[in-house]
Amino acid sequence: MVSLVKTRNRPPQTQFDELLLWALAGLLMLGLVMVYSASIATAEGSKFTGYQPAYYLMRHGIFIAVGLAAGAFAFSVPVQTWQNYAPWLFMAGALLLILVLIPGVGREVNGSQRWLSLYIINLQPSELMKLCAVLYAASYTVRKSKDKDTFVKAFWPMFAVMLLVGFLLLSEPDMGAFVVILAIALCMLWLGGFNGKVFAALLLALPLAFAALIYFSPYRMQRVISFMDPWSDPFGKGYQLSHALIAFGRGEWFGVGLGGSVEKLFYLPEAHTDFLVAVIAEELGLIGIAAVIALFALLVVRAFQIGRHAAFLERNFSALAAQGIGVWLGVQAMINIGVNMGVLPTKGLTLPFLSFGGSGLVVNCIAAAILLRIDWENRRVARGLPV
Repeated sequence: MVSLVKTRNRPPQTQFDELLLWALAGLLMLGLVMVYSASIATAEGSKFTGYQPAYYLMRHGIFIAVGLAAGAFAFSVPVQTWQNYAPWLFMAGALLLILVLIPGVGREVNGSQRWLSLYIINLQPSELMKLCAVLYAASYTVRKSKDKDTFVKAFWPMFAVMLLVGFLLLSEPDMGAFVVILAIALCMLWLGGFNGKVFAALLLALPLAFAALIYFSPYRMQRVISFMDPWSDPFGKGYQLSHALIAFGRGEWFGVGLGGSVEKLFYLPEAHTDFLVAVIAEELGLIGIAAVIALFALLVVRAFQIGRHAAFLERNFSALAAQGIGVWLGVQAMINIGVNMGVLPTKGLTLPFLSFGGSGLVVNCIAAAILLRIDWENRRVARGLPV
């Protein structure tokens, strides 16, 4: 009788990871506020936006709404379905990467051909490919678990696929997306327990391959040179980075106040997209940057904990997918913040959940929904309930 009373008085178990939900909500809301703050001057002074100060705010709000709707749909899809269709989704993503390179089909912006015009919005296939790479790598690792110690059966197929994807992305060019997808693939194979000797060889070969990519591309070489010393040409190659560093310097501990940024007033290019972190640093200071890093750290930690719980329940695909999402979002955030701070070369990567951009934001929301679905299924399986 006492046991029955204790059971009735026990608080019900939550069905969602509330800490993860708060982190995601915090990133989305902070992104909405900062995109408006960073873009208001640009929107007000541009004929393209119709001189509407809230142009980017309204579009970003619409993208968030679409992302939440897409996330709700993604959450309703069982993880097993994502696993079954992972290879087909990857093939669809590769097909979109091919389409974007066809003259007259792909749209070129600022010298890069990365977008497909859908009339109302532009679709960036490389953003969708990141999610497809996570799902495919998780599915591949589970399927090849018995052959994880053989190079020909385990590593060579994945290497060939990544070589194809890398060729397509570098043809756009989109070096940043390629780096993120490569990090996803390598981390997923490592987490799947594949042969460590081959990884050691890859870790030796990859720096040489990246050095060759930089050496034989004047465009990338210029970016590396400007990153190493932006002040040598502050009005040319080092223009973006020098103004980002000025923004960080002005922010100090607590920032100049929300809306008080000077660098966003037509000095810092792409202030509401690639260099949003610099505006956050200027307006909210070190405290604001620390809050952003803390939210991403919480997101990555929870992703790995969800993955570990799934592995404990022997749900291997779910475990790898959750950890792969954590790797993807964590690596991309780290690169974007590093670029803004001047510790990494410019890559053209946005900050997940915060930067303005339809394709990236919607895909980020879908990835977060899949992560929440994995956690939801973990909790139900642990309690003996159907999923």
